[in-house]
Amino acid sequence: MVQISAWKRIVIVGLILLGLLYAMPNLFYQRVESHNDAVVAAERAGFETPEQAAARSLWPGWLPSSLVSLGLDLRGGAHLLGEVNTAEVYASRMTALWPELRDALAESRDVIGPVRRVKGPADQLLVEIGNPDQMARAVEIARKLAAPVTSLTGAGASTLDITAQGSTLVVQLSAAEKAATDDRTIQQSLEIVRRRVDEVGTREPTIQRQGKDRILIQVPGIGSAEELKALIGTTAKLTFNPVIGRGTDPNASPGLGNIVVPAMDEPGVYYTLAEAPVVTGEDLTDARPSFDQNGAPAVDFRFGPQGARRFGAYTSANVGQPFAIVLDNQVISAPVIRQAITTGSGQISGAMDVAESNQLAVLLRAGALPAEMTFLEERTIGPELGQDSIDAGRKSAMIATVLVVGYMIASYGLFGVFASVAVITNVILILSIMSAMGATLTLPGIAGIVLTVGTAVDANVIIYERIREELRAGKTVVKAINDGFGEAMSAIIDANLTTFIAALVMFFLGSGPVKGFAVTLTIGLITSVFTAIYFTRLMIVMWLEWRKPKTLIL
Repeated sequence: MVQISAWKRIVIVGLILLGLLYAMPNLFYQRVESHNDAVVAAERAGFETPEQAAARSLWPGWLPSSLVSLGLDLRGGAHLLGEVNTAEVYASRMTALWPELRDALAESRDVIGPVRRVKGPADQLLVEIGNPDQMARAVEIARKLAAPVTSLTGAGASTLDITAQGSTLVVQLSAAEKAATDDRTIQQSLEIVRRRVDEVGTREPTIQRQGKDRILIQVPGIGSAEELKALIGTTAKLTFNPVIGRGTDPNASPGLGNIVVPAMDEPGVYYTLAEAPVVTGEDLTDARPSFDQNGAPAVDFRFGPQGARRFGAYTSANVGQPFAIVLDNQVISAPVIRQAITTGSGQISGAMDVAESNQLAVLLRAGALPAEMTFLEERTIGPELGQDSIDAGRKSAMIATVLVVGYMIASYGLFGVFASVAVITNVILILSIMSAMGATLTLPGIAGIVLTVGTAVDANVIIYERIREELRAGKTVVKAINDGFGEAMSAIIDANLTTFIAALVMFFLGSGPVKGFAVTLTIGLITSVFTAIYFTRLMIVMWLEWRKPKTLIL
């Protein structure tokens, strides 16, 4: 055990030197006061983040330059808790189903008579049948439009619940389909929020589901909660609807299947539109800020294959008719179709400046939120508060390290110095691994590092106490050290393995502060075993080879 081959020494020293290289860029971190300035600096330096750009300015480019990401509680930023209104999706599904159901029933008009949609709850489709005695036939036709539920929990069930109430056919989503729709809506909202946040270059956001219909959003480095809400709170729902009429009365009756929508840049003007759009923003594949023929800010967009076909077919059949571009229930433009648009691309222009055209392009590229999100909780954490947390965490870590080092030296003398060097090296390795992984350091994570400092010497204490017992038994120094390391190994592995399992459980099942604590604790357990068993043993062996002591007072 005391004998360490040359290649093992090279590996141990090499890993420590590599850890130093990965950890040192964090010493050159420069906090950039303006987030926008930081993004510009990062782009100019060719890096993905402001922190990497700052490290690059003081650190050779051929060396590792990754930094430990700071969490919301350390760097400052915005915190939002949003609730997704999934009921809106039910209403949208019914609106989209009506044209298809109407056409299917119309094919059997001779049997079931004329059909018309009547008003009812938003999540239901009510259709009045001309011949109530043929309701069974209408129900049969409607059921052909249903499909099996695709979720794991409701697999095999029908997507539609179809019943009859007198002369009225009632169509709504089944309970299984509502549950599946809720899950899809939340997952889609999560992905769209994540894409919108990523579009502006923010780093290490926390975006996760909470409960049945809520989403937690934490974005470090962003200016305020209002700025974050402006980015992700906008539904950015883009539709292209046929124009039925134009007027100035917002309370005008649009007729069944139509809606009244105000004009964005024409005060007092309202459009009557067909409620069912021809194409939507979901059919978009790209959106870029540009300028129109008059030099005003605009947004160029392009449809995917299916959207391009529908858009081309409609414009071909309606040349000379107005066509409304609707964004978040406001008509931003209602041009007349001069010719068929079969290329699948177009342009949105209107009352917007360059910043608004850029933001609209970001929102359209990320996609539309499937439902409105209501923010139940919002907080802004300033960078000053984060810096106070960093300073407090640094101070606590230093105090803990000094006290642990003092205790080890007082208890074990020179061997305590070896253990203290291993503890300091352990902290450096934790930072280096977090830098290489791109892990996020939070305030609970600092607590995990402080805890690691306190427990990292546990293995050394076990080893040193075993060596003391061997020395009392009359063994030589080399034999006592050899047996001490050998017999303590199993106890060290068992003790750290159980803690490691608990840390992994916290990491995979926990969230927020619990996960931040588990990250540093998990990494710290691995590095503490390495430094306590291998690095400390290497230092002791090198000391034995140098001094060749006959006796040892421990």
